This record gives sequence, C-alpha cells and structure tokens, in this order.
Amino acid sequence: MKNPDSPLRYFIFNKPYGVLSQFTPEDGARSLAEFGFPPDVYPAGRLDKDSEGLLLLTNDGPLIQRLLEPRFDKEKTYWVQIEKIPTPEALATLQAGVKIQDYQTLPCKALLIDDPGFPPRDPPIRVRQTVPDCWLEIRLKEGKNRQVRRMTAAIGHPCLRLVRVATGKLTLGDLPPGEWREISRDDVL
Repeated sequence: MKNPDSPLRYFIFNKPYGVLSQFTPEDGARSLAEFGFPPDVYPAGRLDKDSEGLLLLTNDGPLIQRLLEPRFDKEKTYWVQIEKIPTPEALATLQAGVKIQDYQTLPCKALLIDDPGFPPRDPPIRVRQTVPDCWLEIRLKEGKNRQVRRMTAAIGHPCLRLVRVATGKLTLGDLPPGEWREISRDDVL
C-alpha cells in the first residue's frame, strides 16, 4: 500500500452526494479520483454513494485497519434527515437496537437536533408537501452497509439525507463539500 520512502499522510474529505468512496469510477458514478488527492492514499472506511460527509484518507495501512476493527470502538456520528417526526417511543426503539435484515444492531445514541443548515444537496432531497421532515443525530460504534438508513426505515422514518460529521474525535467542521485538507495523525486518534 505505502511506498516505504513516503511519509505517512492523513486527509479529511467532505465527500459530496453521488461520489463513490473509491478511486475507480463504476457505473458512471463519480469517484475520489477527480478530487486531486496525492498518490498512494486510500479511504479508511466507506460512505455509500448516497451519503455525504467525513471521509478519512491515508497511506497508513495499520491505522486504517485499527479504525475499521470493531473492537476499537470508534464512535461515528451522523446527522440524518428523515421523513416525519419520530415519537419518543420510536427514538427509544432506535436507541435500543433494531433488527435490520438478519442483523440486530447494537444500542446507539439517537436524538432530535435542529436543522444543521447544510448547503442544499445536488440533486435536492425529495420533498413532500404533506409530510414533515426533521434531523436526528445518531452515534454508533458499528458500520454495516447502509446501516443508518436501514435503522431509520425500521422505525418507520425513511432517510432523506445522511451526513457523517465525526469519527472518533475527528470532526468535519466547516469543510465545504468536495474539499479536503491535510491533518495530523493526532487529529485522528
């Protein structure tokens, strides 16, 4: 993975909607290749094409392995726009863990938050005049494929927009969509 002569490097990226978390384009979708990253860095984890937000890229293979290993308990924070306003009971069900497909999710933290004021998404989310929407903050320590979307759907609240805003102590902050900046290893751990 890493050229032995290259220093270890770390980059935080605000992945836009519609971009794959890989450098090879697939099925006409955009990829990380178009954002001008230095050679020999790779994403530490994934966000699906429909999700936005914090993605860490590095050439530090052992760190990637550590961040992806569930036993290291790296909490991930997502701000999720959903259809309808959940009841306290629905939030309690989500927090206790829900069954998605053949998997029982671990307990998580979930609470209603104010609209975070993100720039509009391109393309815009689906808006239904008769169905209100709201934002949740969901914090979890696991990360199955499309897990947060399936969790909100399991309590009757389809996900309209999903933005990862933190992984451990690393936060997205005010980094604009499609932009990246180099950070230190200490920012990650």
